[in-house]
Amino acid sequence: MPIGVCYFPEHWPDEDWERDVVAMADAGLDYVRMAEFSWGVLEPERGSFEFEWLDRALDLIDDRGMQAVLCTPTAAPPRWLVDERPEILQQERDGTVREAGSRRHYCFSSPAYREETERVVRKLAERYADDSRVAGWQTDNEYGCHGTAYCYCDDCADAFGEWVSDRFEDAADLNEAWGTTFWSQQYDSLSDVDVPRPTPAQDHPALTLAFARFTSDAILDYNRLQTEILREHGAPFVTHNFMHLYPAIDLHEASADLDFLSWDSYPTGHVQEGEGEASADELRAGDPDLLSLNHDLYRSVGGAPFWVMEQQPGDVNWPPHSPQPGEGAMRLWAHQAVAHGADSVVYFRWRRCLEGQEQYHAGLRKADGSPDRGYDDATEAAEEFETLPDLDLPEAPVAIVHDYETLWALDGREHAPDFDYWTLLGAFYDALRARGVAVDVVSPEDDLAYDAVIAPALYTASEETADRLEEFVREGGQLLLGPRSGVADEYNKLRSAQPGPLADLVGATVEGFETVPPELPRSVESEDGDRYPIRIWAEWLARDEAAAEYIYTGEDVTGGRPAVVSNPVGDGQATYAGLWPEPDLADELVGSMLERAGIDHTERFPDGVRVSVRDGHVWLCNFTSEPVDVVLDDGEWVLGEPRVEPFDVAVAETNRLSGLSLD
Repeated sequence: MPIGVCYFPEHWPDEDWERDVVAMADAGLDYVRMAEFSWGVLEPERGSFEFEWLDRALDLIDDRGMQAVLCTPTAAPPRWLVDERPEILQQERDGTVREAGSRRHYCFSSPAYREETERVVRKLAERYADDSRVAGWQTDNEYGCHGTAYCYCDDCADAFGEWVSDRFEDAADLNEAWGTTFWSQQYDSLSDVDVPRPTPAQDHPALTLAFARFTSDAILDYNRLQTEILREHGAPFVTHNFMHLYPAIDLHEASADLDFLSWDSYPTGHVQEGEGEASADELRAGDPDLLSLNHDLYRSVGGAPFWVMEQQPGDVNWPPHSPQPGEGAMRLWAHQAVAHGADSVVYFRWRRCLEGQEQYHAGLRKADGSPDRGYDDATEAAEEFETLPDLDLPEAPVAIVHDYETLWALDGREHAPDFDYWTLLGAFYDALRARGVAVDVVSPEDDLAYDAVIAPALYTASEETADRLEEFVREGGQLLLGPRSGVADEYNKLRSAQPGPLADLVGATVEGFETVPPELPRSVESEDGDRYPIRIWAEWLARDEAAAEYIYTGEDVTGGRPAVVSNPVGDGQATYAGLWPEPDLADELVGSMLERAGIDHTERFPDGVRVSVRDGHVWLCNFTSEPVDVVLDDGEWVLGEPRVEPFDVAVAETNRLSGLSLD
């Protein structure tokens, strides 16, 4: 569980480098990530490569017992390359060219840029891929950042046309599958298919879904170009630093080309990107469930320990507000990542920069090289991880099914201003984490070797997925399905009855639905008379074999109709919740599922206080500004004490979650 840091020696005078590297070693750091965005320094003009500066930095790092993680520099093509080959630039939907002047201005489908990428990556790989000073490699940087996943240039149009032609025999085949008779949108030839262009109304749903699939494929194919070159030359590992719940890239597919997945964690920034206002504690330390969802996604999708390749070191420059993190928060974030299966946490960056667009982004050290607030946190975390044994990955009894097809198919079809796929998934995930339960995030195609499975939304669920879920339930599994499941086919056409192929499994069909604006509040009631508010989305169900668990209250169109049903199948049970649950209802639905499945869990912990389990060790992470007192019935504390201070962490050795509670 080593700690690392990102370093840009090219930003600093040569005489500073040794001082910086010595301080890194003194801090207990193991990895130094470098060469990201450095194409213009590595190759200041075509064919003239300058490696001496990088060799010197690598020697300094090696001399101090550390290793480098090198990055391919393709996220920032230099200006001379843009001048020579302007066709590499991206275009926005209206044809506006995304010019040089920042980063990520290249097109993934550009044959010219793929040629240049192969040239520079091969040159670096030949020199450094199997260098003993280099621990491994990161490709590029944050694919799709700044809204650059989708490009609408002529190269993309040609590539998308080929992609579509590979999947349909002719235009008639495509017209039937997509349903283009609506508004006379039929194609006369497959060659007529174009990328989405400016149009008066919404895009055709099938076109939207197809272009999303193509975009993900194009990015992954570009990444594969780099990974193959690096592996050909003996790279010890290859990863990529993905972003917070990024929607445009299918991580299930990406993981096949990488040794493990990495992501970039900026807790006080991420919490400002979702719906609603961030609380004061969240602005100081972030939302623990939002962070751990990313951790669990990158760990379980990758099937291996993940890395946090960029960890927030202090205040950052890009969110709307940039408050200073709470005292100790930078250490807390590292511990939470390790608790969820991180193999390494790499802080971004070493020194606050004096130039360019990130001047207001903190580092572990100030611009003059003296320690900043995050330095002591990183040092303390490094020391503490040395005292912990080697730990196996978390073993999760529950899986959440995350489906990129659903995410893409719902784009533009949310049918409610607040309907956000990740927020709906988070409603169920947060309820699990509030009870300390470890979670894997899986695809609809993955094996379901779990006691319980939650599928928050399976909009385009296939017959194969329905069969897999039915087998899981029949063999004793507990399944909880969320709303808008089984709605559309693989081309984003609505099925005539919903939840489509899942209807037999849940023993009910969707009779009707409505969105729920704040002006029309809705609630549901259990058999015991407990009432819970709902929002955003409400389906009422026609029962076949299923029993009603919750019904809508009131005298209007939904009143008295089933909202949640359960259906025993074989040795298990399928529950369908045709609504968007608020936290209390989500907790009831999830808590009942955990009880039926016999899964060990804690009481419901308050927001901001979370428990994570890894290989017989339990981390209690306090993301709040108030201390919490913890009762441990079975086990012993190996780090910290039963009173966990604000933005602090304690670790206990125990095998029983239910023996942990708050005093």
